[in-house]
Amino acid sequence: MNTAGHSSATAPRGLELTPFRGLRYDPDRVGSLAAVTSPPYDVVVRPDGLHHLQSADPYNIVRLILPEAGTPGERNAQAAETLRRWRVEGVLTPDPEPGLYVYEQRDGDGLVQRGVIGALRVSDPEERLVLPHEDVMPHIVADRVDLMRATSANLEPLLLTYRGDDGTAAGTAELIERTAERPALLATTTEDGVHHRLWSVTDRGDLAVIRGELSAHQALIADGHHRWATYRRLRAEHPSPGPWDHGLVLLVDTARYPLRVRAIHRLLHGLPVTEALRALDGSFRVSRLDVPVAQAMDALAETAAQGNAFLLAGDDGAFHLVDRPDPALLDRTVPTDRPAAWRTLDATVLHAMLLDHVWRVPDDAAHIAYIHDTAATVDKARRDGGTAVLMHPVHEDVVRDLARQGVTMPRKSTSFGPKPASGLVLRALDL
Repeated sequence: MNTAGHSSATAPRGLELTPFRGLRYDPDRVGSLAAVTSPPYDVVVRPDGLHHLQSADPYNIVRLILPEAGTPGERNAQAAETLRRWRVEGVLTPDPEPGLYVYEQRDGDGLVQRGVIGALRVSDPEERLVLPHEDVMPHIVADRVDLMRATSANLEPLLLTYRGDDGTAAGTAELIERTAERPALLATTTEDGVHHRLWSVTDRGDLAVIRGELSAHQALIADGHHRWATYRRLRAEHPSPGPWDHGLVLLVDTARYPLRVRAIHRLLHGLPVTEALRALDGSFRVSRLDVPVAQAMDALAETAAQGNAFLLAGDDGAFHLVDRPDPALLDRTVPTDRPAAWRTLDATVLHAMLLDHVWRVPDDAAHIAYIHDTAATVDKARRDGGTAVLMHPVHEDVVRDLARQGVTMPRKSTSFGPKPASGLVLRALDL
């Protein structure tokens, strides 16, 4: 086995961001760049969302990241064949020379996010360079491994963050700002109103600045834990050095461009809200709220600032604010071998105390759906008779501090954004 990136006995190495020849849509071959993009694969959770994207353009990226066929093997073979055909037909074409890509997202609320897309060296956990903050589900990693292996491509970038507030990334920050003043390689506005622009950086001096400065940093996985685990597994399967030593990422300096952190809600199938409330049996305080969803979420935010709190909804048409967990039950159900910041997370209390002990709901796809959109979660619970568990987001500093301690949060504890659009630039491993 080659020692580069594979052995903890080698000398310490920092983040290594490498230029690559981006594979991009030819705008003359598609309806519009916006029509071929998609949110990341795990945000497109509902069939209606998938079918909407498929109908937006015959070349929409969901045909690669979420192919539809009868079996997993057929789906992956279909994605590989679709990618091959699009490349042969010139729908997707490689850029002429390797580069890094400055990427900007801008929405109507004044948010501007800029970062750098590149091929990042896949490091081992003991190197403490790329820090996960959530656990992963093995079957999803296996699914992404099979798809990535079949296509031999990184189809969408992970979202990683670093902190440049100590001055060690000043040159990169200046380069990003200067690049954003140039005419963009591509620009489009997706249907959610977000403006996207992309620039290629190929100057050797500029690339050296970015590479040198990032080598002094570690990164937090903001979005893409399963794909990072996929990169690691595929790197272990292939000879090194080689293209599988790297994976496609977007790196954002959150000292300059703070991300938005949102919660990911739970939908409990087959547990009516009346049964969920009855099972609490005094273990939480419960307050009924007959208000619109926005007001109910405001009440949750105010209450969550004081301690653990959740908002339940179902087919009774009301919201139920659940807070003040029984301390004795917390002591019995929440593991004590982790830091206090982890033990007091809403997601920890939800999974250890409510799901495992009170409701006895297994954490699998048959029993729980994870949904980013608040209204969609409530609507589905009311329509299907399940229970929506609405969450309040965790602050980024808490996430980063736990990650630096090597402590992972319960899966789907956070949703960082804005997430990079899938379909703007791909990385084919044979380029």
